[in-house]
Amino acid sequence: MYKAEIVEGVANELYATEKALDAAIAQSSALVQTMIASREPLGVSAIAGAGAQAKAMEAVAALAEARSAIIAAHQELAKDHRRMGWGTYAAGPVEKPDDMERPSERPFVRPDLRVA
Repeated sequence: MYKAEIVEGVANELYATEKALDAAIAQSSALVQTMIASREPLGVSAIAGAGAQAKAMEAVAALAEARSAIIAAHQELAKDHRRMGWGTYAAGPVEKPDDMERPSERPFVRPDLRVA
């Protein structure tokens, strides 16, 4: 049981990190959007604040890169977990894209159409 608690602790921190990165991306994207939307009512040209806006967009890109890295770490941890034979622990979301059907494997269904 001790091993399971340690693994669960790592999983909880991993999910918290993923969630924090998602929140940071959303927040920094909102900042960029607000900067752009604020120009017109303030009567500021596109040139004014362009440097700050570019830096904010660099931050969004860096956060997206960090998110990709943490997802790669998640996949590596999952491989290690299976390789070590530690069984199944469901500390986070159980349904993940890799666990579901691929979009090409299921038929496209339009809810507005019916069989005649």
